[in-house]
Amino acid sequence: MIESLHISNYALIDQIDIDFAPGLNIITGETGAGKSIMIGALSLLLGDRADSKMVTDATRKSIIEATFTALPEGIKEIFDQNDIDWDPERAILRRELSPNGRSRAFVNDSPVTLNVLRTVALQLIDLHSQHQNLLLASPAYQLEILDSLANNGERLAEYRRRYGRLKAAVNAFRKAKKDLEAAQADEEFTRYQLDQLNDAKLQEGEQEDLEHQREILSNVTEIKEELGAINQALDGSDEAESAIDLLREALGHAENLVDTLEDADALRQRLETVEIELRDIADTFADIDSQISCEPGELEAIEDRLNEIYTLQRKHHVDSVEALLTLRQSLEDKIAAIDNSDDTLRELERTAKQARTLATEAAAELSQARRKEALRFASDLAERAIPLGMKNLVCDIQVRPADLSSTGADAVEFLFAFNKNQEPMPVARTASGGEISRLMLSIKSLAASKMQLPSIIFDEVDTGVSGDVANRMGQLMARIAEGGIQVIAITHLPQVASKGSAHYKVYKEDDDVATHTRVRPLDESSRVDELAVMLSGSHIDEAARAAARSLLGLQ
Repeated sequence: MIESLHISNYALIDQIDIDFAPGLNIITGETGAGKSIMIGALSLLLGDRADSKMVTDATRKSIIEATFTALPEGIKEIFDQNDIDWDPERAILRRELSPNGRSRAFVNDSPVTLNVLRTVALQLIDLHSQHQNLLLASPAYQLEILDSLANNGERLAEYRRRYGRLKAAVNAFRKAKKDLEAAQADEEFTRYQLDQLNDAKLQEGEQEDLEHQREILSNVTEIKEELGAINQALDGSDEAESAIDLLREALGHAENLVDTLEDADALRQRLETVEIELRDIADTFADIDSQISCEPGELEAIEDRLNEIYTLQRKHHVDSVEALLTLRQSLEDKIAAIDNSDDTLRELERTAKQARTLATEAAAELSQARRKEALRFASDLAERAIPLGMKNLVCDIQVRPADLSSTGADAVEFLFAFNKNQEPMPVARTASGGEISRLMLSIKSLAASKMQLPSIIFDEVDTGVSGDVANRMGQLMARIAEGGIQVIAITHLPQVASKGSAHYKVYKEDDDVATHTRVRPLDESSRVDELAVMLSGSHIDEAARAAARSLLGLQ
């Protein structure tokens, strides 16, 4: 519910602050006092377009802020999705208009886009005026009403789960079929590419190994010369002493000093270790030297193999054998898919048919519940709306078969006739604004007990009625409020105004500079006077006050 509303620097409003009550709140005032300005300001919280001309004082911002309590279930998800600070006790919506035409929106002091502000506000406010009567002609709104009255929440949720699986299965079948058609169109070329890659008999790591061998064979003369020099230096030849020979000679001299010098034995052992390591190094270089050879044609064969690999890489726009092997596997998968396509498509089609069967069954349950509720709703709506000055009203709630969609397999349409011998027609083609307003009031009174409605604001929906009809409309608004839904009604009719649990008067007040719109809550005495004015005009006498007290149920 709306706990409070603040409007400042907006049109004729320099500043007003209203604390609303639970139940039915009534707002009255003379024509032109500023009631429509208040509704216009409140509409900005619903994301309506801002007009900088409404900013009165060009030196400061215009601010519209509303505080809401008793937040509806599910609204926290919107806060979480949009990273808005969450307070389970209240939500504060604010719109700021700058004189330069800029507009900013906030929810709980978190900056948000207008779309987010509107999404949040629609969970909290249902602003209904004659300008919004086309909502009743919306098929989506009609279906929402019917499902709410039929308690179709769980049925609809289960259908949507099944419909989602159907969509996924159909998409999988269509994609597989499309992919297969594309693969079949390129099948000959795919097989040709695969044959080339298979004939190449590629191996992981092959390219790096071949490039290493090519590097060695291209420089084999220099490498052999360096290895020969190393072997001669380490192991020597018949003509010169080698490093190993000199080390052995040093080792013999060290043995001669073992009995003489204290550290000689330890040093001798270290020389032995060096000799062993040097011998191992010499043997390793000798083995490398023996393994390196250049057979006639070997380098040419390596070059040919690498050229074959490089050609394949350029052709397929890759830079490694591993990428070619991955491509080969992909081509094999394509060919396998083509070869097994009949079985694959049959299985996907079977899955889609099963999903369609399950979705159709759930849709049938929805349709049955909707058709049953449509009959009851048409009767209840006529019963509730006829006393509101539409004695010839006929309601026909149509539920016709339609293709499966996210809402089921039904096309719902509300048809009405307001005159004798008139065929029921869509509401937009047959009803006046006042008739639609009364229909909406009747619908909301029926739906209030089953739909989680936000605070409802009725902006002069009682225009064009009077007397007993006005009294009945007031009773309907009070009935909605008694169901725990806050209702705010702007009205010119005393019969409606008398049904409120709280009453506010909008009026104009002049100062030395300008005219301002003001709002004040009415106590019992001032409320009697306000109703007396509404009943008799500007002159208030005791008879008018007595009539007002009678409407209010006062002695």
